[in-house]
Amino acid sequence: MSETYLVGGSVRDQLLQFPVIDRDWVVVGATPDELISLGYQQVGKDFPVFLHPITKEEYALARTERKSGKGYTGFICDFGKDVTLEQDLVRRDLTINAIAMDDKGNIIDPYHGVDDLNHKILRHVSIAFREDPLRILRVARFAARYHQLGFVIAKDTMFLMKEMVSAGEVSYLTPERIWKETEKALTTQNPQIYFQVLKQCGALNYLFPSLILTPTIMDALKKSTLLTNELIIRFAVLCGNLPTKTSIEMLCNRIKAPQSFVKTAIMVQQYHKSVDQIEDLTAKQIIDLLNGIDVWRNPKHLSQLIIASQAFAKTKSYHQAQYLEKAYKIALGVNVQEIIAQGFTGKSIQIELQKRRIESLLD
Repeated sequence: MSETYLVGGSVRDQLLQFPVIDRDWVVVGATPDELISLGYQQVGKDFPVFLHPITKEEYALARTERKSGKGYTGFICDFGKDVTLEQDLVRRDLTINAIAMDDKGNIIDPYHGVDDLNHKILRHVSIAFREDPLRILRVARFAARYHQLGFVIAKDTMFLMKEMVSAGEVSYLTPERIWKETEKALTTQNPQIYFQVLKQCGALNYLFPSLILTPTIMDALKKSTLLTNELIIRFAVLCGNLPTKTSIEMLCNRIKAPQSFVKTAIMVQQYHKSVDQIEDLTAKQIIDLLNGIDVWRNPKHLSQLIIASQAFAKTKSYHQAQYLEKAYKIALGVNVQEIIAQGFTGKSIQIELQKRRIESLLD
């Protein structure tokens, strides 16, 4: 007779009174054929995960894992009917993710995850933690997600993470997985904690070469979460003080960041200091800035640049935003159709348009 348990993040967040978005289940005492006969759809060939025929939620057969290679893919799974719930839970990363709940709402907590929730500690379940380098990123992300609740990483867990970095395990992480975890970290209220944890355990230089965590960058990244939910802007702030366009491109290539993120990061790196000094710029310099961010074809670039620039500002009010927005609206009012009607053709249209936009700011 098989038994089904709610496990992992859904139990953790329920206990923390966080909104539960995805529910994951573990089935003990069943075989793949038995689940398939009940209408479950298997996901992948070698992995015992199935989609419920109605809810489409994930149901995994209880399994054990043992290391068979390098990185986070080198594992051999055993998902026989005799694998127990406790054996399944012990392979998980953190104690707070190794809590289960039965269909009556009873908590099964063999590794004291509830205690760690109450004491706000991120602690590894077992020494097997060090076999999967992806867990370094996950712990850093959980530290960011629950920072506002006061969670900290257990000292022995941080020690294991440092050991894993020294052993070169992080070199087996693919750019896609690095980006996926980083993207999730950027959604939190304290993404700066994610990068600080990676620096503390020594993984930052491997995963984000050229990224320098100055107090200015960390403060700006935190402030950006108060100004916008757009991850593309938060990421641009993170890259804002990198020295060159090339350094941003190299960093983004290392983690396979989407091209839209790369372009926005370069824009912010090149222009956020100019926005901060906007009232000291000449009319020509302001038009050159607006041209440089391609605002005429992509008006959203202006708001993205302003928000990112505000994140770097030391003051709460940011009058530079109104100043630049007003200049943009004035310059936008220059009618290119009038220029064409007056007989300008070819390149001379753009030259005249530039001239009149500058003049409009001087009036």
